[in-house]
Amino acid sequence: MTPMNHGLSSVGRIEDYRLFDEIIDVRTPAEFADDHIPNSINCPVLDNDQRVEVGTCYKQLSPFAAKRIGAAYVAGNIACHLQGLFVDRPKTWRPLIVCWRGGQRSGAMTYVLRRIGWDAQQLKGGYKTYRKQVVENLASAPCRLRFNVVCGATGSGKSHLLQALALRGEQVVDLEALACHKGSVLGVLPGLPQPSQKLFETRLLDALLPMDPGRPVYIEAESRKIGTIQIPNTLLETMRAGSCINIEVSLEARVDFLLGDYSYFLDAPDRLNSLLDELRKLHSRETIDHWQNLAKGAQWRTLVYELLERHYDPLYHRSQNRNFSGFGAPKTFTANDLTASGIDALVCQIAGT
Repeated sequence: MTPMNHGLSSVGRIEDYRLFDEIIDVRTPAEFADDHIPNSINCPVLDNDQRVEVGTCYKQLSPFAAKRIGAAYVAGNIACHLQGLFVDRPKTWRPLIVCWRGGQRSGAMTYVLRRIGWDAQQLKGGYKTYRKQVVENLASAPCRLRFNVVCGATGSGKSHLLQALALRGEQVVDLEALACHKGSVLGVLPGLPQPSQKLFETRLLDALLPMDPGRPVYIEAESRKIGTIQIPNTLLETMRAGSCINIEVSLEARVDFLLGDYSYFLDAPDRLNSLLDELRKLHSRETIDHWQNLAKGAQWRTLVYELLERHYDPLYHRSQNRNFSGFGAPKTFTANDLTASGIDALVCQIAGT
């Protein structure tokens, strides 16, 4: 089935995607999971196994045989969408149809929808066009913003502070939430895998574009990588040139906070110890064995104290002084109460300055 010669839409700006009533991504669920346009929905015309079958047939038998098999699958899947998800769409519905390159898969869906009478538009260039726009925008969007970079040693409640600032109506970009990771070697979230690098960048740009350049944007000081995710260069450079807000919290209060924030490790010492193994390149075998024995013995407070004093704090001070120009003269706030009410009080101090 060949693409239509009409119904093509060349979307010039990412903001223009919102002009459509709905964005229909007809790629496979696996392609969609890797990355997709925000707020789009997945209505595949070939599922994961069908796409593999058609591709194998194309290589091993012939393009004709592959198209014949593929057309049957595509027709059946489009019929299911028409009888299911699309059944109540009004006559005025105007969807944007997306596939990998704007070729046969989106062309087939667009053809059928337009024949019915809907003003369906096929995205010219497909997802590849969108991905190119994401890369281009991430190279420029951060430069128009003014970042207030929230600094503080591990256990200072920075992520909770960002969440409280957002609830107050401040502009916030929470990189760790977007990356589904807390940022340290122990930052893996149980049962919550990180997104692909592409999907992270899509979500990041979706967060950056609505920001008002006339107001500050609060963001946490991060290293170049958050788990497996890498922060785009332009954002990292703009952050590092931003103003710094330093949160100073007593060691005792930080230990209390971390015991609550990482409570899921208390019932999984073996999982924690497997992560501690990754520190062997930075600490002696004796030190790692000692920390792992503390975890096995449920000596959590002692373990957290030692991890902070011997690993996280030295690493933090080296990193901040080297990477963030504003850290030389930051605005400093003291907070020894990291409960919800304590963080709310801290937010009032910071947002009032």
